Amino acid sequence: MKQTFPKALLLAAIILMDLLAGMEFDLFVPSFPELQGLFGLSPFWAEALLSINFIGYFLSLFFVGSLADRYGRKPIILMGIVIFIIGSVLCLGATSYHFLLVGRFLQGIGIAAPATLSFLIIADTYSLKQQQSLFGILNGLFNAAAGAAPVIGSYITLYFHWQGNFMTLLLLGLLSCVTTLFFIPTQQLPECKETLSLRGYIPLFQSKPLFLLMTFFVLNFVPYWVFVGMSPILYMEDLGVSLAHFGYYQGVLALSHALGCLLFGMIVSRYDQEKMIVISVYIFAFTFVSMGVITVCDSASPLLITLALLPLTIGQVVPATILYPLCLNIIPEAKGRVSAILQGGRLLLSAFFLQVAGYFYQGSFQNIGIILCSFILMSTIALFFVLKNHALMEFGQES
Repeated sequence: MKQTFPKALLLAAIILMDLLAGMEFDLFVPSFPELQGLFGLSPFWAEALLSINFIGYFLSLFFVGSLADRYGRKPIILMGIVIFIIGSVLCLGATSYHFLLVGRFLQGIGIAAPATLSFLIIADTYSLKQQQSLFGILNGLFNAAAGAAPVIGSYITLYFHWQGNFMTLLLLGLLSCVTTLFFIPTQQLPECKETLSLRGYIPLFQSKPLFLLMTFFVLNFVPYWVFVGMSPILYMEDLGVSLAHFGYYQGVLALSHALGCLLFGMIVSRYDQEKMIVISVYIFAFTFVSMGVITVCDSASPLLITLALLPLTIGQVVPATILYPLCLNIIPEAKGRVSAILQGGRLLLSAFFLQVAGYFYQGSFQNIGIILCSFILMSTIALFFVLKNHALMEFGQES
């Protein structure tokens, strides 16, 4: 990549994209009860505002990944941000639920490019060891934004109603568009361009180490986002949490992950990476047990439910920092497509199980907890197999 701009400005533009992506998903989530009353929505249709966004993101990803590998990162990011801005305008001016759905769908299509490709700019520019440190910091910022989003969204909803959240996203989108245009350099394109056919994804599934990593990251993503989607209805409508306090329950999970990523990103090179991954396996196993107890007891305490899920967000720090850059670099020429599979698989499963959780929701945590426990267990098993893949661990040490 041509270093046309100082790296400080490049990182500033990437950080802004990261903040936009972190806030896009759940800034407006505290508006769910207000939107339910305004449009007469059931929990299932309220959750559809998240799911339709995930589906738009998912559909866009496979084009984004291939196009970015073929034409470079910057033009695809700009195209995505423009689509996101159009979707934000539709949401802001929506007079019916159907217009709101269309706007959320376009936001999902648009956010896929900056959310996915911002990390690839880092992967194109820095060595693997530098990537691990920077990815830790960027993951921390992303999750800080995601953690702050429900808190900020709660107060925006309190004083400016649901439209205020979409105005905030629109302004962030416009600012991100300007910084991308001026501070992100144009990538030097490969002489032999990859095909845009879906056949270009087949080799990625044929690599066992890459397949293991992708499976883990997809499974590990789902429990948190099912919780994010269902917690506004559970906490505020059935467990008695006020709008002003709701954001703190959800925010503490993302903020704990954010702080962990920021700190670990600064010190990752000092520790044995394999041992750190072993610790993550134990943390995930502990989370499965604690969440299982809360689920069986069908707890009605927002504090206990939040505390039971907290170890998961802490355990995710090490894999997000060490293994995500490794995943992108196993097949270097396919970074865009690998990122598309990771993000697409995560969002497809999250959207599906959000709707499942909404459909079977009965005013308590138990059915939600069953879904969370299932994915925590599967992701723990997947990480164990990643750890036991010697070729993968050796690749990480050599890089």
